[in-house]
Amino acid sequence: MTRARSARSAGGPGGAPAPADAPSGELVESGVRSDAMPPTARSDLVPPAARSDSAPLPAVRSDSAPPAALSDSVPPAIRSDPPGARKDSLPPGSRTETLRGISGSPGVAIGSAVVIGGHRTDHPRRRVGSGEIAAELERFEAAVERAQDELRDMAKRLGDHRAEASILEAYLLMLGDETLADAVKRQVTEERRCAEWAVATACEAIAGRFAALDDPYLRERSHDVMFVGERLLRAFTLPPQEPPSSRDMSPLSTRSLIELQNSIAMPATFGAAIPRFSGPTIVVAHDLSPADTAAMVDEPVVGFVTEVGTRTSHTSIMARALEIPAVVGVSDVLQRVITGDVVVVDGLRGTVIVRPGPAELAEARARAERHVALARELSESRHRAAESKDGVKVSLRANVELPAEAILARDQGADGIGLYRTEFLYIDRTSPPSEDQQFEIFRAVVEALRPKPVTLRTFDIGGDKFVSTFQVPPEMNPMLGLRAVRLALSRPDVFLEHLRAMVRASAYGDVRIMVPMVAGLGELRQVRAMLRRAQEQVRARGQPCADEIPLGVMIEVPAAAIMVDHFAREAAFLSLGTNDLIQYALAVDRTSRSLAYLASPFDPSILRLITKVIQAGQEFGRPVSLCGAMASDPLAALLLLGLGLRDFSMEAAAIPEIKETLRRVSVAEAEAVAAEALACATAEEVECCVAAAFAPDLYDLLTGERDAR
Repeated sequence: MTRARSARSAGGPGGAPAPADAPSGELVESGVRSDAMPPTARSDLVPPAARSDSAPLPAVRSDSAPPAALSDSVPPAIRSDPPGARKDSLPPGSRTETLRGISGSPGVAIGSAVVIGGHRTDHPRRRVGSGEIAAELERFEAAVERAQDELRDMAKRLGDHRAEASILEAYLLMLGDETLADAVKRQVTEERRCAEWAVATACEAIAGRFAALDDPYLRERSHDVMFVGERLLRAFTLPPQEPPSSRDMSPLSTRSLIELQNSIAMPATFGAAIPRFSGPTIVVAHDLSPADTAAMVDEPVVGFVTEVGTRTSHTSIMARALEIPAVVGVSDVLQRVITGDVVVVDGLRGTVIVRPGPAELAEARARAERHVALARELSESRHRAAESKDGVKVSLRANVELPAEAILARDQGADGIGLYRTEFLYIDRTSPPSEDQQFEIFRAVVEALRPKPVTLRTFDIGGDKFVSTFQVPPEMNPMLGLRAVRLALSRPDVFLEHLRAMVRASAYGDVRIMVPMVAGLGELRQVRAMLRRAQEQVRARGQPCADEIPLGVMIEVPAAAIMVDHFAREAAFLSLGTNDLIQYALAVDRTSRSLAYLASPFDPSILRLITKVIQAGQEFGRPVSLCGAMASDPLAALLLLGLGLRDFSMEAAAIPEIKETLRRVSVAEAEAVAAEALACATAEEVECCVAAAFAPDLYDLLTGERDAR
């Protein structure tokens, strides 16, 4: 992906986030993270002589801006007075403030703030008579069609930005989802609400269910539902004689940007500030949808700041894809920043500096230069083979959820997909997705990575999250209840359809199937029998599929780790799911902030379980991978290398950093440190051992800055 952005100081996919469950406005440096969330780099692991402020890992960009461009990143307010801006960046009564949030997309950017209001679109609240019901339903259907046309046009405007367009396509599917349509129709026919009121009520109800979930990925989908609702409400006001598809397809203009942003109810001050988009601009908002973010692809926007969001929100995903520094989850930022303020967005540290003084600006420019230098080096080498310093080959694959992320994985030099999460196909539906719907999505992912392998994980669904789909009763402890393979085997009709879709996708590339939360061999054997049945059914239809599809298991339950020698005899491959393995082995709720200090991947008990699994794989000739957050931590990755792991799977953005990490250490060096770590008694001792050995050589990767010493 190539994009001219002389005004941007640094940016790109990558970086290490704070936990997704961090409260807004607080930067958290440790904790348990989801599969797609690598640990935040820690300054306490960098030797004092080489230490600067803590920063997550660096970005990797396909076209890092040269340091010379950094002077252009300083907004006119610093060099001269921009039109309409305050004449003094520090007027009486104001002061420099540093706000903390979560790194959504790495990089350092300086610009003039444009504040977008966070109020929702107003809509009528009117009761309708029985004679109006049909007309209201027609209005709803017409609004869906107009909203879909608008998003299709936006996707076309993105041109070569295929990953970003793929996220917009997901919104198209949400607009046409039967669950939303049924909910709106009930509101109109039973509650006698007008179409706009019905849309708002239905979306709020669906979003509320997501917001109440423990899983950070699923919680973030609540924002997506509300964005879809906002676009639908806006579509009611679009004039039918001028549908979005008839608009000029030229690059986005100021007018088209204003129209787009109306979906989140901009205050009048934003309209007045639009001309300042001619200079480096930091967009500050309550939240931004992927469509809002995509609208700025051809505008001089150099950074995003939002009040809500996490590393896994689509705002963050889009910002990384567009290579724009972003900090999300910044509490009360709309009350702290006004249009015209000079702002520094530090996507490495997850901080926002409002009205910086000369010292802060100088430091930001210097850090941006160092980051760009490192990002350029990593970008240039991202497609080199992954190997250790002494030439031992290593496989680095990606954990993904959406087809868009599969494209990003390929662009980041991934050796394939080590974990494709399929459970998101089942989110908040009254019925499971059809076989054809699943097949089309699986095929898109497989074709995007072909000829590299794609590992499809069967749905890891907990009964508490998907009551409307599976009709299972609530449980006191759903993490230990009817979930994942247990739920799948309890609904063979749904599971068989799921497997058939995967089998059909195998005709289009190298597909492997992985089963989550397996605790006993009986579960693996039942799944294997169902997979064979699915293959027979697909062949009986005359549909193509691969002759052999490897079936593996995730080792994330301690019982499976203890019995791994038996699993290694029967499974085609083993994959360590360290996020859940840590949770179950240490009896620590991975969503608990108060217990996060206990949930360390460096705990000696976890290392011993990992070692046992790796050794079983070696003994029986079975590939062993690791797809937890541990794989994307540079220090942990070297420890795993020393333990014998050769197959890693992680967030796509972390692949270039881990690839560079591995190239700096030999296997013999890693093995020596691993042996010492296995003799340690506590997680703290292990961390100190590994950091003392490797942190000095990884200074730039741990801080995100080249030659900062």
